[in-house]
Order: sequence, then structure tokens, then C-alpha cells
Amino acid sequence: MRQEFLKRLISSILLIPIILFFILKGSFLFNFFIIICFIIAFFEWHSMTKKKWYNVAGFIFLIFSFYTIYKIRNVFEADYWYLLFITIICVSTDIGGYIFGKIFQGPKLTKISPKKTYTGMLGGFLFPIIIGSYFVNSSLISSPIELTENILIFVFIVSLVSQLGDILISYFKRLSNVKDTGKIIPGHGGLLDRIDGMIFAFPIAYIILSSNILFYR
Repeated sequence: MRQEFLKRLISSILLIPIILFFILKGSFLFNFFIIICFIIAFFEWHSMTKKKWYNVAGFIFLIFSFYTIYKIRNVFEADYWYLLFITIICVSTDIGGYIFGKIFQGPKLTKISPKKTYTGMLGGFLFPIIIGSYFVNSSLISSPIELTENILIFVFIVSLVSQLGDILISYFKRLSNVKDTGKIIPGHGGLLDRIDGMIFAFPIAYIILSSNILFYR
């Protein structure tokens, strides 16, 4: 467990600055970055699900998911802010779930993903609320919104969808009889293992942002 945690920690330390660089830079650099990520994700999905009935459906969904990432970064006001906010919610959801699950353990959440627990799920909700609230109120990055009940609802929804997406990808991995979607990231497996929740959270976030259900810009 300790060795696995160290691998995850080192991978995260190396990946976070790279991801932040492309998100903050935007323009063709960001577009190039998400195209590369899409190609890797598609390759992992195809390798995992070839000859399965859900192969094409997953490919179509990946196109839509990455399209919403592009739209959030390049179309909405405040440049990178919304994309960074959603990314932070997803990452803190994963971290909170991992830490709470390892420390407190407790009853299993689902047989689909045996390592997930109810305490991990609670941590997955608690961390993004704390980190997301700090991010909105932080003076380091000018926020285009204020912390309100609607924003907390948004954080909860994105976190929920991220956790459900994680479980859904685990379900497809079990159907495909594989442990990880790939081996590109030490301690995490494949790229899809790392962004499994994000690829579901971004489309939902995009729909919310586009419809002004919770945000009033």
C-alpha cells in the first residue's frame, strides 16, 4: 500500500504542473494537449473493449466528452477559470475518496469496484467542497463568481458524477476482464484510469454552464 501511494504521489507531482501549464496557456497548446489525451484515451478504450458491443458507444462518448472540455476552456468567459475549477473538484474528489477510504475503510460501496467504501465516498464529497470553496474565495486567482449555495450544489453534482463515472469505468473494466486501462501512469495505470471520473463530469458541468441553471454570468 505504501509503495502504491508513493507511486501515485510522485506521478501526481509530475503531472499536475504539466496539466496546469496547458490549461493556463490555452490556445493551440491546450488544443494540442487535449487531442493527445483523446488519442491515448481512445487507444486505451479500444484496446480494452475491442470486439465488445460497447466499444463504439464509448468512442462516441469520448468524442463528446473531450468536445465539452474544449468548449469550457475556449468558449466560456473567464478563460481557464471554469475548466480549472472543475478539474480541481474532480481531483479533490479522487484524493478525498482515496484518503478516507484508506484511513477509515469500513463497508464496501459496491462489488463493481471492491476498493471503494462508503467512507471513501463521503471523503469524495467533503474534500471538493473544502478545496472548491477555498479556490472560489482565493485571492491568488480572481474568481468570476461568489461562493453561494448554488456553487456548492454545483460542486456536489460534479463530485457525484465524477464518482459515478469512476464506478462505471470500473464496471467496463470488469466486463473486459482487465485490471487497468493501461500502464502509461505509474501507480494509476492508464490515462482512462486517471480521468475516468472527469470524462463524465465535464459534460455535465458543460450542460450546467450552458443552461445557466446554477451560474448567472
